[in-house]
Amino acid sequence: MADIQVAALGNAIVDVIAEVDEGFLAKFEVPKGGMILIDTEKAEAISHAEEFTDTVMVAGGSAGNTCACIASLGGTARFIGTVADDKHGNAYRESLRGTGVIFDTPNVTDGKPSGRCLISVTSDAERSMATYLGAAGDITPAAVLEGDFETAQICYLEGYNFEAPESREACREAARRAKKAGRFVAMTLSDSGMVERNFEPLVAFLKETVDMIFANHDEAKALTGHDDAMEAAKAMKAEFCLWGAVTMSEKGSMVFGPQGEIEHVDAIPPAQLVDTTGAGDAYAAGWLFGFTTCMDLKSCGKLGSLCASEVISHKGARPEVSLRKLAQEKGLLG
Repeated sequence: MADIQVAALGNAIVDVIAEVDEGFLAKFEVPKGGMILIDTEKAEAISHAEEFTDTVMVAGGSAGNTCACIASLGGTARFIGTVADDKHGNAYRESLRGTGVIFDTPNVTDGKPSGRCLISVTSDAERSMATYLGAAGDITPAAVLEGDFETAQICYLEGYNFEAPESREACREAARRAKKAGRFVAMTLSDSGMVERNFEPLVAFLKETVDMIFANHDEAKALTGHDDAMEAAKAMKAEFCLWGAVTMSEKGSMVFGPQGEIEHVDAIPPAQLVDTTGAGDAYAAGWLFGFTTCMDLKSCGKLGSLCASEVISHKGARPEVSLRKLAQEKGLLG
């Protein structure tokens, strides 16, 4: 019997969020709705730009966000990621632990500062990200400790970690340990650009190792070549994984498993649409929590939609209310 529902490997990143206009994105060459990796110089330039003001700083990172949402649902989650012993790193560790997530990965000591993601939110609530990895990029196979993944029902991998050779090997090591212990391996594709840049090794890894895939419409298209979400979901099911979900923002999601047809799940409109940062992370949390508590796939998708709806109703990618209580009020949890 697994002690933990989900153990996640990801980038430990502090999110710094600001409202900007479209011109700001063009000025700093940040693709709208996407993510780019930046160096220290560009991180400082964006941070000190006069347009990048009235910022909100919160602990983020895709896999960390998912873990925090699982904990808010009343689940058990462990996060494996790297930070430095500095202001941002200590704040990140304290924040994630404060949600109830287990985070015991030792600090890195190579002098790199902790990672941060500079998130630009435009008037349509779309988020565009410029990420300085810093210490977060130091995830290596050595960071994957014995027991991290063997004791969890699901090993959850952040697609962003497939970008760099060492963090890619950390993904392989985490998956190897999980599979050896008879656990499931899940992966979020994170960004369509990540899929395109790492297509061949990613496809091989998905086909050989991954049981569950989470992708938004653009990521699913990049993986399968199908623009239609239903066709992309069919291709994912046929070629890549046993379980999965394709999210489509306000159009809901497509969910599938080894048996049965691909099903559509309606989106749940938020009270107000403020910031889409973390929507996919929250959806994955609801889906994974549902899966590990033996809910049917459509109910997993509904719970994912509810979690995403809460997160996009405010700034920041972590829930502001108890997701468990919210799900109980909506009749999705007992």
